Amino acid sequence: MAQRPDEPDRGGERDLPEVPSGFELAPGVVLPWDRLTFRFVRSSGPGGQNVNKRSTKVELRVWLWTLPVDEPARERLRARAGKRLTDDGELVIASDEHRTQGQNRAECLDRLRRLVAASLKPPKPRIKTKPTKGSRRRRLDAKRRRGDTKRGRGSSAEGWAE
Repeated sequence: MAQRPDEPDRGGERDLPEVPSGFELAPGVVLPWDRLTFRFVRSSGPGGQNVNKRSTKVELRVWLWTLPVDEPARERLRARAGKRLTDDGELVIASDEHRTQGQNRAECLDRLRRLVAASLKPPKPRIKTKPTKGSRRRRLDAKRRRGDTKRGRGSSAEGWAE
């Protein structure tokens, strides 16, 4: 059967959306999906029967050494991760804010993306500054006024020694 030119091709290769091979943490930094581990558990706290029956809380686990970032960025990430980093070097990000697994999963991925993006930027070096002449003079004047105030309090201190 001949295909009409205005009809879409039904056989062979279809125009399917390209499935990304990994998760983009930052521009140019892609982590393969097989390095991410998701665990679905029950949420804690109040929330009625939905919380008691459904495992909507999501735990995202990724080994720090598998992240495709340079060593200084990895050290900054280690410092930023805090208690989310296990002793073995596994980063654990959990979310139970939303009612569905999909939304909590997206929230975990977004948190990971923000954490990695923040660690990729090197800290801005602090530039030492000198206090101005006026600020030094104001500071010393304020100290002098405080001293005068304290000196003027109470009666003579010699009377107590008797």
